[in-house]
Amino acid sequence: MADGEGILPGRRLRARGILSNAAGRFEAHGVEAFADGWEVGEERLIRTEVRVERARSALSYNRSPDLPFDRSVNPYRGCEHGCVYCFARPTHAYLNLSPGLDFETRLIARPGIGGVLARELRAKGYRVAPIAIGTNTDPYQPCEAEWRVMREVVEVLAGCDHPLAITTKGTLIERDLDLLAPMAAKGLLRVGVSVTTLDAGLARRMEPRAALPARRLEVIRRLSAAGVPVRVMVAPVIPGLTDHELEGILAAAKGAGAVGASWIMLRLPLEVAGLWRDWLARAEPGRAAKVMARLREARGGRDYDSDWGKRMRGEGLFAKLIAARFGKAVARLGLEEVLPPLRCDLFRPPVLPGDQLRLF
Repeated sequence: MADGEGILPGRRLRARGILSNAAGRFEAHGVEAFADGWEVGEERLIRTEVRVERARSALSYNRSPDLPFDRSVNPYRGCEHGCVYCFARPTHAYLNLSPGLDFETRLIARPGIGGVLARELRAKGYRVAPIAIGTNTDPYQPCEAEWRVMREVVEVLAGCDHPLAITTKGTLIERDLDLLAPMAAKGLLRVGVSVTTLDAGLARRMEPRAALPARRLEVIRRLSAAGVPVRVMVAPVIPGLTDHELEGILAAAKGAGAVGASWIMLRLPLEVAGLWRDWLARAEPGRAAKVMARLREARGGRDYDSDWGKRMRGEGLFAKLIAARFGKAVARLGLEEVLPPLRCDLFRPPVLPGDQLRLF
């Protein structure tokens, strides 16, 4: 795969969100794919490549006033779901990879991060608070089936009764119910499931390797049946494209067993803005102008506004209208905007090999 704008002849895409592979903002030079006539043989499908990173630290801390958590763990870098709007795409630029196709085809797995996390949780100065996972890239993306990095993280947290909040649109979370259900019963776990649209065709174009909407609702149903409190995340709300579905998504999620709900306006930081505009012109040409006009109306005339207090919900009349509709819908359906806090009093430092004296 070339690291430039185009795809070389002989290379074929299937179920990918972005066609561009432009260099990230830190690169001094760009590379453009060019057909020189030497390509021979059958077309080759661009497949997902997973590299390994040996993590030196597991916990990542933030001080954002817009976020309800201050720490997270990232089992993977990049995400095979390929959601065109993903606000995490620019993080691939730090790896000298493209926020475009590289983000969804050249992934980084971090096996062994569970052991690193256990050591950090044992530090004398550690103060327990909920760990959020899935806040950057999805921990239950398809490669988790093979690499099981999220599984090892959950095993550590379950073993020491540490509170955990998960965000995902992946079905692999059902595999870990043997660990997650007991955590939920102790008040240690909640899960947010992202449902952007109920339109299967739009979802397949916009989130090509994520589970279809009906399957995500089934995830909510199965988690809820196992006693896991689930919050449906209508995220992102896309003006002019999915905003009309707000009430329908909330009602469907409530019917599947969700107990809480939240929403976030479409965010287009850094390279995501250009990638989104390109996709919109190609996939939704009849609605592209309307979508961008509505979005800019909610972003102070720009594609994106990163100011605290504005980046998640936007501003202006349209943003206020979305917030009002959301508030009325959750009140009518009996969904909670804020779920009860997770328990922190049960935590005990993880036990590692060589700790046998703790038994006496």
